[in-house]
Amino acid sequence: MPIPELHEANSLLILGVVILAGVVAGVLAKRAHLPSITGQVLVGVLIGHAGLNLFPGDNVRALQPLTLFALGLMTFTIGAHLNIRRLRNAGKRLGFLLVTEATIVPLAVMACLLPFFEFRESALYAALAISTAPATIVALVHETRSRGVFVKTLFAAVALNNLACVALFEVARTVARAAAPEGGVAHTLDLHSLLVGPGYQLLLALVIGGSLGVAMHVLTRQVLEGERRQATASVLSLLLSLGAADWFDASPLLACMFLGLVQSNLTRERGQLVDSVFENFQETILAIFFTLAGMHLSFEHIAESGVIALLLLVGRFGGKLLSAEVAMRLAGAPSKVRQNVGLALIPQAGVAIGLVVIVQDDPRLAAIADVFTTVVLTVVTVNEIIGPLLTRFALTRSGEAGRDRTRLIDFIGEEHIVTDLHATSMEDAIEQLTTVLISSHQLPKSSTAPLLESVLAREADVSTVLGGGLAIPHGVLEDGEEMLGVMGLSSDGLSLPSPDGKPVHCMVLLATPKGQRDRHLEVLAALARTVGTDPRFQERLFHAKSPAHAYELLHGEEADRFNYFLEEE
Repeated sequence: MPIPELHEANSLLILGVVILAGVVAGVLAKRAHLPSITGQVLVGVLIGHAGLNLFPGDNVRALQPLTLFALGLMTFTIGAHLNIRRLRNAGKRLGFLLVTEATIVPLAVMACLLPFFEFRESALYAALAISTAPATIVALVHETRSRGVFVKTLFAAVALNNLACVALFEVARTVARAAAPEGGVAHTLDLHSLLVGPGYQLLLALVIGGSLGVAMHVLTRQVLEGERRQATASVLSLLLSLGAADWFDASPLLACMFLGLVQSNLTRERGQLVDSVFENFQETILAIFFTLAGMHLSFEHIAESGVIALLLLVGRFGGKLLSAEVAMRLAGAPSKVRQNVGLALIPQAGVAIGLVVIVQDDPRLAAIADVFTTVVLTVVTVNEIIGPLLTRFALTRSGEAGRDRTRLIDFIGEEHIVTDLHATSMEDAIEQLTTVLISSHQLPKSSTAPLLESVLAREADVSTVLGGGLAIPHGVLEDGEEMLGVMGLSSDGLSLPSPDGKPVHCMVLLATPKGQRDRHLEVLAALARTVGTDPRFQERLFHAKSPAHAYELLHGEEADRFNYFLEEE
């Protein structure tokens, strides 16, 4: 019996080879101190169309649904990080970053390309340049075990810049189509025609992802109780979003992003659930996605598109760095965020390739489709090889790599910090912080009265103003399994009775379940030992310019002595 040729391999065999090659390449890349993604893309190039060309294109294309599912899962994860309560204190820097990325990046690209293209073509490249590859960012953050203000900013920025990219690309495509005569007649542009296309795309994706998010929230509350069933519901909602978006000719990536956004804001546990679902098969999914991405890359047109692609690369790179610098300075962001966001936003892949397909399928843009495809795919190839290196460098330089481990006061995030606390009495301050705790931790409003009553009763027995500018009021959380807390900072200080007669600059409100008594005492001791006695730390914390600056102090490397990693204890 003759042995079949390798090019006759079926899709299942190809899938097995892709997973094996991707996992091995990822391990070897990490041993060489490179991102695993870079190794997976390069091994994909080696066995794919641009290299050995081991497998026929039709059989590789049969794996496209897996690629789409992986990309949908990652954009779903990105959308889940757009939790309104969690981003409450990040609105200023994200708003500025959205505006600068939607203006400075396109302007930088158009400045580079206008000498070679008409305005309508330059506008397409300019809009496409805004997007960042969500899959790459998710994979690198997980691989480097990064967590902090920078990572939170990065996830939200990727979600927002992809929304802006799709919307502006639809505007640019409307302009390009109007300039391309149909039947010998060019169309007239007006405000209505510029808004309808992008508005329709965003609205349709929101309706699909949002409605499925609401439906799955109701279903998990009424029928699919338990973590395993809810995990099934998450996968089901993801598949339905991808299928429905394709059926209605909407953007599947935007639909999945809106799905994650809606579910994250409806369900308090959604963030942890998304992570647990993803973690079970993440290594396999990433190996498939990035190895297949490499197999589809091509270098055959680099020579003819080299100059234009280089200009697009330079314009986009410069625009990303400048837009991040301007936005973070305007927002007063911490220096570690300001210095690294631009570099971390360089990777570009899935969304850009999806927009290329839209241009290829549009008969009105046939005249520019070939050149557009060649240039963009060349740029994507370079960005997917170099971009992960820059993103990992940014994550490491930010100081947040390796910080995704449980720490003593992990329950105080940026969104749980208030830097402008004003109160005339201890009771007033406790009421304000109780409201912030209930809201920022997404607890039901019915929990407010019992918690407030418990804290005030404890305060009536013994004052929790410890001196040194620190007060730690606390109460019992009747319904809950984890300790929760919020921090209020006052630069001027609150005139409250204290053992040393000093004003209170820092008040930490703790809500502790009955089974967490030991953890409660550890937290009290750690805060009193550092915040209450260290003059240098007090000066920086009490006068923190923003919640982000305060969070960095509480979770940075110098805080390891009191906010230690629990597994190391």
